[in-house]
Amino acid sequence: MEIYNEEVIKPIYSVCFENGEYPNMAEEVLNVAPDLLTENQLLSEKINRKVIENIIKEALLKSSDFIPSGNETTVCVFPATNTNTLMTTVGAGKIIVLYNKYYNEDVLRSSMAHEYHHSVWTEKYLRNAPSFTVLDSLIFEGKAFMFEKLVYPNIYYVPIYSTYNKYYWSKIVVDLEKHDLNRSYEIILGGNGLPNRYGYSEGYKMVKSYLDLHPNVTPEEWTALSAKEIFEKGNYLENYK
Repeated sequence: MEIYNEEVIKPIYSVCFENGEYPNMAEEVLNVAPDLLTENQLLSEKINRKVIENIIKEALLKSSDFIPSGNETTVCVFPATNTNTLMTTVGAGKIIVLYNKYYNEDVLRSSMAHEYHHSVWTEKYLRNAPSFTVLDSLIFEGKAFMFEKLVYPNIYYVPIYSTYNKYYWSKIVVDLEKHDLNRSYEIILGGNGLPNRYGYSEGYKMVKSYLDLHPNVTPEEWTALSAKEIFEKGNYLENYK
């Protein structure tokens, strides 16, 4: 681990991680198990760096056409054989790509747009945001999911559950006002009786319900709205009556 920190992390720490608003999101990179370094090295050798760089630039430029950032966005790519996470945002202007063998160009494009939204929201609105409830977390992901569909409408890899299943909803509705990050992650990722990535779908549908009723609101405007406003003015509870 000491060699990994010295040779890999320290040279890029300041640009990839330092002062990131979500330091917990960097754990999977900063604490890689040393016994996987060989596998990660082999994966690294297979990455076509020029292709990946061009796709990342394209996705960032397309995303910034919808919501411009006042910051430079730094994207750090790490080979990752021991995680199911594709990308994560460590903070404003700091996006980490955890590149695994299942990556393809569409996943890279869509995920980059998703993380760009997290990054620009953090830049513009985190400072004045209240502490996150479960509802805040769901709509935080729902906004980014909606944004990626806006930037790349023909790319599909995260499921959207179009029906409004009252049984699944009953499992989460009692938790919406809780300040519980672990419960937020459980709902977002699914499992324990919920469908895979259930919270991404539910958050997306919350944002969509709002936009269906307010079609003239721009991406920058709906990004700035609170989760409570999107939930209430989107009349989301009507879907479960």
